[in-house]
Amino acid sequence: MENKLNKRERYKAQLRPIDYYKDFENIDFESLNEGDRYYLQDFGIFNTSFLEDEFTIRIRVAGGRISADDFQKIADITQKYNLTIILTARGGLQLHGVCAEDVLEIHQSINALGVTTWQSFGDNVRNIVTDAYDGCGAFSEIETYPLIMQMNEHIIKNPRYVGMLPRRVSVGISGNSANITSFFANDLYFALAQKDGAFGFNVYMGGKNTEVAQNADIFLKEDEVVSFFKALVEAFYLHGSRFSRAKTRIFHMIEELGMPTLKAYIQSEYKKEFQSAGELVLEKAKFSEFHTLKDGTFGFCYQTDFSRLTTSEIKEIASYATQNGLQIRFGMDQNIYLIGLKEPSIPLKSKALSDTIVACAGNLCPYAVWSIKDETSYLPLAKINEHRIQVGFSGCAKGCGRHRHTDIGLIGLKTNNFGDTEGGARIFIGAQHSTGGIAARQLFSMVPFVYLEGVVSLLIEFFERSGCADFEEFAAKVLNNYSEEFVSLWVLANLETSKKAELPQRASTTTFEEEKELLSEEFAELDFWEHVDESFFNAVSYLSKKLWTIEGEDPHYKPKIERTNFR
Repeated sequence: MENKLNKRERYKAQLRPIDYYKDFENIDFESLNEGDRYYLQDFGIFNTSFLEDEFTIRIRVAGGRISADDFQKIADITQKYNLTIILTARGGLQLHGVCAEDVLEIHQSINALGVTTWQSFGDNVRNIVTDAYDGCGAFSEIETYPLIMQMNEHIIKNPRYVGMLPRRVSVGISGNSANITSFFANDLYFALAQKDGAFGFNVYMGGKNTEVAQNADIFLKEDEVVSFFKALVEAFYLHGSRFSRAKTRIFHMIEELGMPTLKAYIQSEYKKEFQSAGELVLEKAKFSEFHTLKDGTFGFCYQTDFSRLTTSEIKEIASYATQNGLQIRFGMDQNIYLIGLKEPSIPLKSKALSDTIVACAGNLCPYAVWSIKDETSYLPLAKINEHRIQVGFSGCAKGCGRHRHTDIGLIGLKTNNFGDTEGGARIFIGAQHSTGGIAARQLFSMVPFVYLEGVVSLLIEFFERSGCADFEEFAAKVLNNYSEEFVSLWVLANLETSKKAELPQRASTTTFEEEKELLSEEFAELDFWEHVDESFFNAVSYLSKKLWTIEGEDPHYKPKIERTNFR
């Protein structure tokens, strides 16, 4: 069967997005067609046919750095038009609830500032991210912000690339030896490395929300990064697939052509030989509320309400930063960092225990079913915060919460498999996210929200009793040496019996027979055994429905205002 260009490519062939923009002021935002919606994404404007009167505007903030004045003015815009504002997981901002008649005016107001909406959606190089403590933190070796600005300048409003790539490209770069969040979910990641006694960057490619970026075996000096970036963008533009929309990311290019072919395409644009990779310089560290910076001043992490911000918060932060000469930075963890404090104290008080939890836009996005930011109240937040456990909460399988690149990942779902329930979450565990080892594995396809805290609390208790330094080590030494179905059944059996039988550490992966023996030693009396055949799949299905099926009114229901009072 002959390949055909996907629908978006056919629109691009008819009219380039940059040419569409020439008539931008005459767009009727109250009467859009499918093509309009595709084109508008390239300029940071998102709308769907089933929410045709409501828009989202995404703001691109290169490297997560924003002036206090711009932050204040964005708050003024948000307040004037009664919008909802959140921080994105790529260090940018999103305005939700924009009315059709206000889109053009808001778009113009934002782009008149020192930030832009351009290429924050659509088939573009998205907002380029780095560590919140880039260039100033205790772990910083190379400041990457100047490189980010050069890369940003190369693609923003470039007629060749605006909306014209085969698919989105996410780029991360860090010159820090310890990062607040993982960068291995990016299509392209420049990771701090060392070769021949000099610092530079190893290149990783092909990451996405469900896959870990792969080592490309390339080392770049600091002054080679931008040239490599330009070569990759051009190679992807020329050789990336434009057929099946589901297979157009750089990951799929590597999967189809292989890493050597992709590197050859890049090298033909780069015009010189690649050096083989150096030694990755990346350690795991725990970051506290205050961080001592290289110059002896301090950084402060202001924890947002799971990325939500109020205009009064923004104005308070911007005012304090102005009065005290502080920098404002947005982290990929959806928190705000204030840089340059003279003392490790500050009058600003965070709204939530959120700095290790990344949550997508939730029901502010048309693809998400649940109000993810409210459903975090079903989590044992104090325990998560105490142990610095990384949690990613996505509202749908698109995975904007990076749920497979964290210690515990969640996707909010709606299902009737367990009776009359408000909804639930798919759970993932076991990612080796700090150094890009593996993505998380699925533990349960669905846990009703009312049982979510119990399941996560049990996992955390297993970790606490393991003696491991952090959850990632617990996953490596315990969870990942057992099959997914066995771990699921082990958790369920503990829940049914109210036992807390911990899993022993293993030096290697277990066999099915060994797992059956372990289960028999602890849970021989349970009735799930009649459902065990050549796997544990049917037993997991049986026991989860037995434990979690809800009939009639939710027996665990509490008013949401009470559930969220976790302090």
